[in-house]
Amino acid sequence: MTAVDDPVLVVDFGAQYARLIARRVREAHVYSEIVPPTLSAAELLARRPRGIILSGGPKSVYDTPAPSIDPAIYDAGVPILGICYGAQLLTQQLGGTVARTGRGEYGRTRLSQTGASPRFGSRLRSAPESASSRRP
Repeated sequence: MTAVDDPVLVVDFGAQYARLIARRVREAHVYSEIVPPTLSAAELLARRPRGIILSGGPKSVYDTPAPSIDPAIYDAGVPILGICYGAQLLTQQLGGTVARTGRGEYGRTRLSQTGASPRFGSRLRSAPESASSRRP
């Protein structure tokens, strides 16, 4: 099996930095491919990914229409990382709540776990908001 046989797939939701994400993965000596969110779970899994990264994008999960991905990928046993919009989508599609903060968020932001999770139990801890995430 070659590296091309088990890539990390970067699902591009329109983020300016999807290519940067893919490049950073390749810099870690892991083959990566940028793919559109319109691929079905079967099409994504046919590429035998070792992981999937859901990129950010200019939309919110509240937008109509909001970009989406086939939720069957969550049952495939492939590790998935959501960044920005990708984290919102992952949260929403897995039954979580994405709440508006009333202001834009840039850089680091606070993530809170409000109850036990079937996957993480109560292991996640809230981190203090950094000064870099506050914007004047």
